[in-house]
Order: sequence, then structure tokens, then C-alpha cells
Amino acid sequence: MCGIVGYIGTKKACPILLVGLSRLEYRGYDSAGISTIEKDGLSLVKDKGRVKVLESNQEIEKLDGTIGIAHTRWATHGKPSKENSHPHQDNSKTFSVVHNGIIENYHELRNMLEQNGYNFLSQTDTEVIPNLIHYYFTKNQDSSVHGFLQAVRDCCLSLKGSFALEIISKLFPENMIVVRKDSPLVIGTCEDEKYISSDIPAILSYTRDFYLLNDLEFALLKNTEAKFYDTDLNEIDKRTSSIEWTATASEKNGYDDFMLKEIYEQPTAIRETLGAKISLNSKCNFDELKFTKEYLSNIEKIYIIACGTAMHAGLAGKNVIEKLCRIPVEVDIASEFRYRDPIINEKTLSIFISQSGETADTIAALKLAKASGSKTLAISNVIGSSITREADYSIYTHAGPEIAVASTKAYTSQVVLLNMLAVYFSEILENQPLDVINKIKQEMLDLPKKITKTFKCKNEIKAFAKKIYQEKDVFFLGRGIDETVAKEGSLKLKEISYIHSESYAAGELKHGSIALIENGVTVISVLMDKALIEKSISNIQEVISRGAKTLVVTSHDCDENMFDKVIKVPDTITYLSPIIAIIPLQLLAYYISKEKGLDVDKPRNLAKSVTVE
Repeated sequence: MCGIVGYIGTKKACPILLVGLSRLEYRGYDSAGISTIEKDGLSLVKDKGRVKVLESNQEIEKLDGTIGIAHTRWATHGKPSKENSHPHQDNSKTFSVVHNGIIENYHELRNMLEQNGYNFLSQTDTEVIPNLIHYYFTKNQDSSVHGFLQAVRDCCLSLKGSFALEIISKLFPENMIVVRKDSPLVIGTCEDEKYISSDIPAILSYTRDFYLLNDLEFALLKNTEAKFYDTDLNEIDKRTSSIEWTATASEKNGYDDFMLKEIYEQPTAIRETLGAKISLNSKCNFDELKFTKEYLSNIEKIYIIACGTAMHAGLAGKNVIEKLCRIPVEVDIASEFRYRDPIINEKTLSIFISQSGETADTIAALKLAKASGSKTLAISNVIGSSITREADYSIYTHAGPEIAVASTKAYTSQVVLLNMLAVYFSEILENQPLDVINKIKQEMLDLPKKITKTFKCKNEIKAFAKKIYQEKDVFFLGRGIDETVAKEGSLKLKEISYIHSESYAAGELKHGSIALIENGVTVISVLMDKALIEKSISNIQEVISRGAKTLVVTSHDCDENMFDKVIKVPDTITYLSPIIAIIPLQLLAYYISKEKGLDVDKPRNLAKSVTVE
């Protein structure tokens, strides 16, 4: 959840590191720091607060080194403070380290180090790492750069948990070592420069060529070269991957906030997701999956496993896969999946969704499913991410970088991709008439222009936001697939406005939750499923009779006088309705947050990539 940046080259490292940290602010953090190699040893400048606090520190101006590491911390061990901020150093100030992840056995390691004379200045798990490197470096009695690498290797093999590390040393002023295990880290490369980051957009303006590390692969870097080693310190060959995103894709481009920009990017993002995979004249093109009719016919269950917004996309995907393919689908929260002893075997297909491809709980669930005999399929937005390298198969949303913490275009692209996957399965199974399949394909191809039309509701939504932004509780209702939209709409409101909101299956109201409805409370309802609209309206009348204010999002004609506000959106087939219906709810959450004067892109306590369990 933290952000990591590193630089080794010919320019001053500090300005580059500060730019990188500012581009990682969307990940969520509470403190920031920098360490560089200077002529008189290692520098260390860090403090609690935003990157701008670090930039204003007078010590920053004194840093001239061309090698450095930097970090934005999101507190896990120890409160936000200067002492707990990264980077951390060993007692002798020989090694500086930044760390993303959690060291599960740090108590045990800390006790061992204290018994060997080491002292600790922070409450963090990370501080054991530089001291453990120093411990092994002195114990191995090898003062060469290979000894440095060996000490880092020995340290990492002692660690239990997840980590992405950058390490520099005053003894080796031309080198940096980086390594990862279950936490993201990429190395961008130019002719005489190396850029390291936990996320590609932070360094995308410098290079589009990246080395992607697997777990426990060690990179020994100079400005002109990168060497890679396995845990036995045998050198391994690694080639670069080219990233298609442009640097400007991660800029605001005239919008007030990244979230608003990304909401309006959804037509383009969906066009990119559709790509060349959908055509009315041929079958869906998912050649990379290589699924056969025999394999799909023998599947007894499909799991869709994800967290947060990605899980809500999975719920929408469950609807279309079950309807088209007639295969039972179970949607699971990744953080719970491993701990309920799920029934998995070779007749199970497990689909894992993660925008970043680095979600720790989702990756852990994938490893369990794979070990249990299930084929695994990853859906991600990031080529080369951890989840895509772990899975048997991978497909990509191609939505472009999403910077705002609250996901928008990633969600709609995931729902589109799941619909495409359902059509692909159905075409292989040959269990649906051609006209049904072509209707779905045509509606998918029409989505970008329908979303563009949906944006016309902006002013209506903005006006409604002004009326309710001071409320403390808001309720969302839906039936069938509309309930999945209600869940996602409720989450968006909670994430960026800090208003307590809950979503309910509308038919469940009378079984207890209607007790929460009182005069003046706002209830937002989604009415897209034509088969359920009459029943849903009856449920809304139940809350109206108890004094609720109502906002309805629908594509159907209804008596608008019945409700306080009706937002009319373009019609589409039920499977795709979550993509259209969520747009007004994304805008509502955005404008409520703006009315409250909040930081839309960086809501409190949240991080973009949740890389710890």
C-alpha cells in the first residue's frame, strides 16, 4: 500500500524521487522520506505528512547524490511519525532501506538482533531489515559487492511475509539492490539510468522499457547495467517488457481531479477493452485462453474471487456467465476465500480480478486454487503484474492507468470483459442461438456512445448532490443485477464522501432493514432490469410511505411524479446495465465529495493497491 521510488543514474536523484513520490500519492500514505548516497555517506530526510512537507525541508536542498531511494508510508506497524517513516537505516548507518509489505516474523528477528547488540528507533517491522543486512554482511566477512548481495539474499530468506525492497549502502556508492516477494516492484531502464517504482505511472515519463521481477529475484543495479540473480545467486537472464501507456495518460489533462477524468474516460476505456476481440462476423477472440468445449463442458463450478469494486464486477459477471453458459458461479471475497476451506478441484475454474494485479489477498487465493488443481484465470489492468504471472491464463482490461483511489473505469472495463468472457464460453459450448449472441455483441459495441449520452445527467446529479451532501446515512436498493450496482454505488459514496451508506436487495427491506427508514432519509434505487421493475417500484413505495427522499436511476418509463428525482439513462440489455447505471452513481459520489470539500482522489485511510493482507 506504500509507494516506492528509486533512481540510479547521472542526474541528481532527489528531484526525480520527489516527482515519483508525488505521482504515487494516490496510493494512500501518511509520511514520506528520501535517502541518497552523498560524498560523506548516506543522507536521510523523512517526516510525517504529505510529500510537500518533505519538499519544504531545508535538508532536501543539500542532496546532490545520483543514487537514491524514496518512500511514501501507509502505517501498519507503529503510528504515523517521523521515527516510523521510511527509509530506515541500520545502527551503523551503512545501509538504507525502503520497504513495501509486512514482515510477519519481525518480533522474532528483532529479539535476535537485540540479543546481538542492535538497537531500534522505531515501532516498524521494516527496521529489522537494514540491521539484518548489516548482521549478515559482517558475519559473512565478504566486503565485496557480492558480499553485499549475499547479505541481502540471506536477509530476505530470513523474512516471512511480503516485501518489495530497495537497498543502498555507503560502502557501494555505484550500486543499488532491489528485490520483491508478493509486493509490486518494477525497474525502468534507459541507456545510463535505472528507475525503480512500485507502480509504473510514477516513472512512465522517463522510460517505457521495464524489467519485471518474479518473487525472490535479486537485481544488482548500476546506472549502466542490471544483473539478476536467483536465491542461489546464480545469474539469470531477464529481458525488458515495453509498456504501451503514455506518460500523459496519468496526468489530469484539464480535469479538476483524476476521478472525474477517469469517469469521463470510460467510453475510451471500454473501446480499448473490446479491442479486436468482439465482432458480429466472427467468434470472440480469446486465443490466449485455449479453452476447449470438452474442458468447459466438464466444469462443475466457476469461482470469481476479488476484493471491493472488483468483487462487485464479479457479481455482475456471475449473472451473465450463469445465464449464457449454465455453469454455477460463486463470487467470493478474496480475504475470506482461503479461510473457509473452499471445495476446489480440477473441475473448478477460478477467475481472479484485480485492477492492479498486486492485491495481496487475491494473489494468495489464486495460489490456493492453483495448488488445489483448479485452472486459474487472472483479469487485470496491468500487464506483467504479479497476479498475471501467477495465473495459468491472463486477460487484460486495457483501461489505462487509473490514479484515483476510488475505481471507476476499471470497474466498468471489468464488467465488459466478464461479459465478453461469457460470450466466448457460450460460443465454445454452442449453447445459445446466434441472434442472442449477436445482440449482446452489438450492445457491447454500442456501450461507448451510450455512456457518452449518460454523461448528460451531470447537472441533474450535481444539483441532487447539493441537496443531500450533509446527510449522515444514505441507502441504495436494487433487485437482481441491479443490486450489484447498488453495492458499487454505495461503496463509491462511502469511499470518497465518508457518508455512511448501505445497499440492500430491495425485496429484503421488509425483513428487517426497513426499520432504518425514517422521515427525510435518502434512498437511491436502481431500476434497470425490466423483469423486476414492477416489484422494485413496490419496494420503493414502501420507503416513500415512511418519508424517504428518493432518487431513481432507470432506463425505463415510469411515473416520475412518484419520486423526488428520476435520472433517465440509455437502455441496454440486462447483462450490461451495470455499466450504464453506475455512471450517475459515480458522479453523485464525486459531486457530494466536492460539496464537502474533500480530497476526491486520495480519501482518508485508503490506498489504491492493497498489497498487504
